[in-house]
Amino acid sequence: MAKADKAAAIAELTEEFQSSNGAVLTEYRGLTVAQLKELRTNLGENARFAVVKNTLTKIAASDAGLDEEFRNLLQGPSAIAFVKGDVVEAAKGLRDFAKANPLLVIKGGYIDGKPMDAAEVTQLADLESREVLLAKLAGAMKGSMANAAALFNALPTQAAQLAEALRAKREEAGETAEAPAVQADADAAEAADADTADAPAE
Repeated sequence: MAKADKAAAIAELTEEFQSSNGAVLTEYRGLTVAQLKELRTNLGENARFAVVKNTLTKIAASDAGLDEEFRNLLQGPSAIAFVKGDVVEAAKGLRDFAKANPLLVIKGGYIDGKPMDAAEVTQLADLESREVLLAKLAGAMKGSMANAAALFNALPTQAAQLAEALRAKREEAGETAEAPAVQADADAAEAADADTADAPAE
């Protein structure tokens, strides 16, 4: 491969690593062209499955900032699933294909900035897909929104009840304050009358 072609290949792989949500490294030794085509079809738009050259891929992985743990997995015939969509769906696709075609060996990966070994990629495949999680979230939000709507509808009634209670309390407090004042006025008038009666006549 010419030097310019190598540089272009490395740049393309580096861009794939940097723009992907994840990269799952596999060994495909013994798989036929037809089987690889089937795998690519099964992965659909979630991932691009590419056969790579280890030497160039190690350089690209280094340029993309992937750690040595991932680069050390690049041994033997290597192919990488560059995941652009749901990483769980891609992991499921690879796991299910590997079960039916044991010649495909999942070696590890790099998902959302975190290195993963083969077992962790398989565990990832056991999770619920993004669509399922979004559906559950939508259901939860729908229930929460219904509760919120009921709460908002109840607020005017509760506010009116609170305002009425405060008004009644203020009136009660006003009456209580007024009663001692009236009594004080009565006591003062009575005292004045008594003074007048006790005063000596001129």
